[in-house]
Amino acid sequence: MCLMHTLIKACLRGVPPEVEAIAKDEGIPPHQAARAVTRGRIVIPSNHRRPHRLVGIGEGCRVRVNVNVGTSGSLCDEDLEVEKARSAVALGADTLMDLSTAGDLRRIRKRILELDVPVGTVPVYEAVRRAGSAVDVDADLLFSVIREHCRQGVDFLTLHCGVNREALDALTFDPRTLGVVSRGGAFHTAMMAARGEENPLYAEFDYLLEILAEHDVVVSLGDGMRPGSITDADRLAKATEYLTLGRLAKRALSAGVQRMIEGPGHIPIDQIDYNVKMVKELTDGAPLYLLGPIVTDLAPGYDHVVAAIGGAVACMHGADFLCMVSPSEHLALPQVKDIEEGTRVARIAAHIGNLVRKREMNRELRMAEARRRLDWEEQFDLALTGDLARSIHERDGALETCSMCGDLCAVKMVQEILKQKKE
Repeated sequence: MCLMHTLIKACLRGVPPEVEAIAKDEGIPPHQAARAVTRGRIVIPSNHRRPHRLVGIGEGCRVRVNVNVGTSGSLCDEDLEVEKARSAVALGADTLMDLSTAGDLRRIRKRILELDVPVGTVPVYEAVRRAGSAVDVDADLLFSVIREHCRQGVDFLTLHCGVNREALDALTFDPRTLGVVSRGGAFHTAMMAARGEENPLYAEFDYLLEILAEHDVVVSLGDGMRPGSITDADRLAKATEYLTLGRLAKRALSAGVQRMIEGPGHIPIDQIDYNVKMVKELTDGAPLYLLGPIVTDLAPGYDHVVAAIGGAVACMHGADFLCMVSPSEHLALPQVKDIEEGTRVARIAAHIGNLVRKREMNRELRMAEARRRLDWEEQFDLALTGDLARSIHERDGALETCSMCGDLCAVKMVQEILKQKKE
C-alpha cells in the first residue's frame, strides 16, 4: 500500500518540523524521535487541516492525559460541554475527545476543535445517531462519517476494529457478567449479531487505512471487549481482541498510519503488569492509551481515584497515555466540577508515571527544599494543584508552619537544633 504523505513517510527521509518540536519539548535527540515514529513507538496526533499545540505520545515522552467531554441523549447542553473542555485544557489536559451523541454533532465538534490541543472522536457514535440504531449502520455510512471527521480536522479516531466475529464468538463461548460495556464495542457487536456479517472496520481495514493515511490521522485501536468489572478480567474476549489488535497494529504501521492501542478496562491491580506488557509485546511497543485501569468496582463517586491508582501502576509498567476518569463515572454525565477534579487527579497519576521514567525529579527536589525553608509560595508554585493547596493552608490564617503541627513543627525544630549544633 502507498504510504502517501504521512508523518511516518516524512520521518523515513529525515526529521520533519513536527518531530523536531516534539524532540525539543521532550528532551529526545531528534533523529531518535523520528526513528521512534517510524517504528510506531511515538505518535503525534496532528491533522494537517488544523494547527494546534503538538503532543508526543509514547516511547521517551512524558505520560499524557486525555479528557473526554460530550453531550448525551439525556443531557444535551453544547455550551456546557465547551466549558468543560476549556476547563480541562486550563488544568493541563494534553488532549480532548468529543464523545457527543446528541445535538448538532458537527457544530459541537467544530467548537471543541477550536481549542489549542489535539482532539479525538469516536465516529461510530455519530453513525448510529444518523442511522437511528446500531443495527441500521452499514459500511458506507460508517466510512462516510470517518471521512467527515478527518476532513473537519480531528487528529485521532477511536475505531473498534478488533471487535470482530472471532471476539464475538469468544464472548459467547466464555460469557462475562457484564458482557460488553464499551459503547462502541456494543454498537459493533449489535451490527454483527443483527446482520450476520463481519465488522466493516475489520473486514475493510485496508480501505480504512487509506482514508486515515490520506489525512494523516492517528488511529486509536479501541478496546471494545475491555472487561466492565474486575470479575470479568480473565475472560477470553479481552485476550482475543488483544491478539487481533496486535495484527492490525502491524498492518497500520506498514501502511504508514500512526496508531496507538486502547485497554484494558476493569482489572485487578495485580493483573496490570502482564496486561500492559502483553499489549506492548503484541503491538511491538505501540503507545498504550488507558481509561483507568479501574482496579475495584466498589467505589462509585471515587472512580477518579481508583483510575489514578490503576493508571499510576500501569505507567510503571509502560503505559503512555491516561484517559481522565471523573467522579461521576458509572453514575452520570460529568459536570464542570467533575471534569476539573478528574483532570487534576489524572495529572497526578501521569506525574507519578513520569517519575518512574526519571522525569520531573528536579521539581520534586525543589519541593523538598521549599518545604525545608517553609517557603509556602514556592510550594504552591511547584504543586500540581497549587490553588487547592493554598486554599487549605490559608484557611487557618497566615502561619509560618502548617496548623496541624503549629509550634511543634518537626522541620522547624530539627533545623534549629542542627543550626545550634553547627554554631
